[in-house]
Amino acid sequence: MSTTAKGRLYGVGLGPGDPSLMTLRAVQVIAGADVVAYHSARHGRSIARSIAQEHLRADHIEEPLVYPVTTETTDHPGGYQGAMEEFYEASAARLAVHLDAGRTVAVLAEGDPLFYGSYMHMHKRLADRYPTEVIPGVTSVSAAAARLQTPLVEGEEVLTILPGTLPEEELTARLAATDSAVVMKLGRTFPAVRQAMADSGRLAEARYVERATMAGERTGLLADTDPESVPYFAVAVVPSRVGNPGTRPEPAGGEVVVAGTGPAGPLWLTPETKRALADAEVLVGYTTYLDRVPVRPGQVRHGSDNKVESERAEFALDLARRGKRVAVVSGGDPGVFAMATAVLEVAAQEAYKDVPVRVLPGVTAANAAAAAAGAPLGHDYATISLSDRLKPWEVIAERLRAASAADLVLALYNPGSRSRTWQVAQARELLLELRGADTPVVVARDVGGPEQRVRVLTLGTLEPSEVDMRTILLVGSSQTQVTERGDGTRITWTPRRYPES
Repeated sequence: MSTTAKGRLYGVGLGPGDPSLMTLRAVQVIAGADVVAYHSARHGRSIARSIAQEHLRADHIEEPLVYPVTTETTDHPGGYQGAMEEFYEASAARLAVHLDAGRTVAVLAEGDPLFYGSYMHMHKRLADRYPTEVIPGVTSVSAAAARLQTPLVEGEEVLTILPGTLPEEELTARLAATDSAVVMKLGRTFPAVRQAMADSGRLAEARYVERATMAGERTGLLADTDPESVPYFAVAVVPSRVGNPGTRPEPAGGEVVVAGTGPAGPLWLTPETKRALADAEVLVGYTTYLDRVPVRPGQVRHGSDNKVESERAEFALDLARRGKRVAVVSGGDPGVFAMATAVLEVAAQEAYKDVPVRVLPGVTAANAAAAAAGAPLGHDYATISLSDRLKPWEVIAERLRAASAADLVLALYNPGSRSRTWQVAQARELLLELRGADTPVVVARDVGGPEQRVRVLTLGTLEPSEVDMRTILLVGSSQTQVTERGDGTRITWTPRRYPES
């Protein structure tokens, strides 16, 4: 027995279940410990103890830490959480008695002690008071991949580990947005996990692993697993697509998905869009927008100029008609001055009427700019493109007058480019005929990008020469307000209530 003033605490990872997968250090620590503690349910059987059993000595002091509840209900006044907190406090106090007496305490943990393990509750309560060492162990995630003989992630793929106890919608969103995934804590959560796999389009790829490396191990397709047979010690695995190219979904025919990437990079992508871009065999789009999409092995990319929307749409639909899954990559929201209309216009032709087309929304520039400036679009507003490439300037001017006369906030897209330098000046002069020079104007450039610059000016001080194709203008109504915050920043908003006449 140790004679030091304070004993040493060990969190000992035992691996996934097979005793031969314990590390040499874990065996060494257990052999040298005075006290061996382990968690168990009220039936008294401990998986952790059974894994380490051959290394326990007759003179070991054993401390079974028996959960007061697992999945059943409790009459504790604090509910389940209160019961568990009280249990952890009492368990830590029991171990502290041994540590204060100078004894070495090894707390056994299946898998890794700090990976969804009960040991961490002892660690948080004791590690700041006693010398502590954590012995890592092989996790169930690694064991599941090994038993499936399936790569989890490869190259630049992202692995997401999720508890099955998350709400079903949250699981669906996270599964849709990641490359590979492992869902832990199945058992009673299995029906919701399975539905989330289906709703996110991952069910065909998903694998099931039960009690990896232990007696009673079972593996197979998640879709074929009987929900009534699933224990807590099981995981769902969505493996690497690089290492398992056959896991990519194979619909009966091709399709075109028009996906909006938002105003900038990956932070602006929705989970649904991320999944569609990952599932596509071919990406088609304006090169600037294609560059925002991560390169994936096996995908083909076709970039083109931003003035060939119809040709791009026809190319994508032709590929889909030949059975390819095609994603047309659009900036912002594809339905707002972007690629959705171009694709649907071509898809309306007889030759493409049987090609499936889906449009996935994205954050549009007006909303991104408004959020960066405050809430200038908080009341009714109109969205107008200043580009006269596809409609006459006379139409644009008429719409500016009508929207201004109606006292709508204006979101002005495509205000200028190298070949169009006069529209902003013309629009400014026209608006000044109907609105005061002190009308707030948000000038937002490269929103979400590395060169983002958002300024709140007035219509009278707006300088047209500073506006280019990467800029969007938000022109306030008669009600739009501007204030200065404590840090000196200026924000603008349009009240939701409009004054009565």
